[in-house]
Amino acid sequence: MTSTTPTTTPTSVDLPERKRNPFFRGPAGGRVLSAMMLPLFWLRPPAGFGVLTTTGRRTGKQRHKCIHVIRDGQRAFVVMIRPTPAAIASKRIAAWVLNTRANPDVRLRIAEGAFSGRARELSDPGEREAAVETYCRAVNPFDYVECVFHRGGLPSRAKIADLHRSWFEHGVALVIELEDV
Repeated sequence: MTSTTPTTTPTSVDLPERKRNPFFRGPAGGRVLSAMMLPLFWLRPPAGFGVLTTTGRRTGKQRHKCIHVIRDGQRAFVVMIRPTPAAIASKRIAAWVLNTRANPDVRLRIAEGAFSGRARELSDPGEREAAVETYCRAVNPFDYVECVFHRGGLPSRAKIADLHRSWFEHGVALVIELEDV
C-alpha cells in the first residue's frame, strides 16, 4: 500500500534553527560572530551585509555591529533575529536595537558605500509586508553561507527566503531611511 503525501513548501516551523551552533545558542554568540566578522566587513562588506554604527544609549560611544541588510533605493531593511525559542519567549532585545530606539541617527556601511540615516521600527502592516518581500526576494552569495550556519544542510534560494521570513516573524524589523551623502 502506497501513501500519497502532499508535497508542501517547508516553513520556518519545519526548518528550526540549528541547536548545536555555538554562535546562535546564547546571547553572546551573535556578539562573538559579529566581532569576528567586523574587520573584514569594515574593509569590504559583502553584498547583503554591512556594518551598522549606533550611539550607545548609556555611554554615548560609537558601537559597530555586523548585520544582514537589504537596500531598496533610499531605504535599507535590517532585522534583529531571535534564533532560539528561549530568546523569542523572553523577548530579549539586542543592544543595537535599544541604541537605535534611544538615538535613531545611525551610520551604515554597505558595499555601495557609507551612509547616514535614521532608523525606526516597522510597525505599519503594509510597510512591513513590503519590507518582508524586498528582504526575502534578495538572495546574495554570502546568504548561502549564512543559511548553513542557521539551518544546516544544503542551502537553497527557497530555504534562504524562508529563513529571512522567519526572522521577520520572530525578530524586530527596522528600516533605515538613508540620507544623501
